[in-house]
Amino acid sequence: MDAEINKIAIYTRVSTEDQAKEGFSLDAQLDKLRSYCKARDWIIAGEYIDDGYSGRNVKRPAYYQMLEELDNWDILLVIKMDRIHRNSKNFMLMMEDLKIQGKEFVSMTESLDTSTAMGRFVMDIIQRIAQLESEQIGERVYIGMEQKAKTNGGILGFNIPYGYNYENSKLIINDNEASQVKKIFKLYLDGYSMKKISGMLNEKEIPTKQNKNWGSQTISTILKNPLYCGYLHWEDYLNPGDHIPIINKNTFNKVQKTIKEKNIKMRNKSKIYILPD
Repeated sequence: MDAEINKIAIYTRVSTEDQAKEGFSLDAQLDKLRSYCKARDWIIAGEYIDDGYSGRNVKRPAYYQMLEELDNWDILLVIKMDRIHRNSKNFMLMMEDLKIQGKEFVSMTESLDTSTAMGRFVMDIIQRIAQLESEQIGERVYIGMEQKAKTNGGILGFNIPYGYNYENSKLIINDNEASQVKKIFKLYLDGYSMKKISGMLNEKEIPTKQNKNWGSQTISTILKNPLYCGYLHWEDYLNPGDHIPIINKNTFNKVQKTIKEKNIKMRNKSKIYILPD
């Protein structure tokens, strides 16, 4: 494989704290990496050096330049894996991108070389461990959110809903958006379809929370959300919130019954919340 792929991108990095440590200097890294390339008859296509940058994020000028010049090299060579990334997620994302682009990765001192069968095997194990860690974190987050929902622990993670701002860990009514929420509920009860309502808002150039055009699904999300009459929901849990409602419960329930009747006709089984009186 070496005979076919021999254009090398050398990447070196030291953080401010690394600069005082023996063996972490840029010159020391470069000397060893250049000697390694010479021993393997590899041609150095570029040397990318980040001096004084942390490996915990990707905001490094030489790192960006190296990825922009990806067509110029075939193998990314570092002296140790932590020189390129100290964040396992960022490292795995980089490795996935390199694989898609048909590039190889070599860590000199750790004998990790994805151009060899053993190197690919080791990388596969590393990726599986990273995936396991990610899934375990997800499970712990889910359990924590479920427990919070069970005990009515307040707002759980979500995007800020249209009609509200989020200030000091509380939902505060956005008057301009709230007036549109009231109109959406009224128009629907007056017989307008979700598609028609979204078209009317777009015609008036009223943007969504994300400054995008309205669609039927966005209108549906608002109409079905019990948050607008003072409740918070997560999965199958529904609890009273401490925010000021925009829509009264009676109006909300009328809308839900109308949606439910239409869903039965269209055989749509989406979740509908009918709130207790």
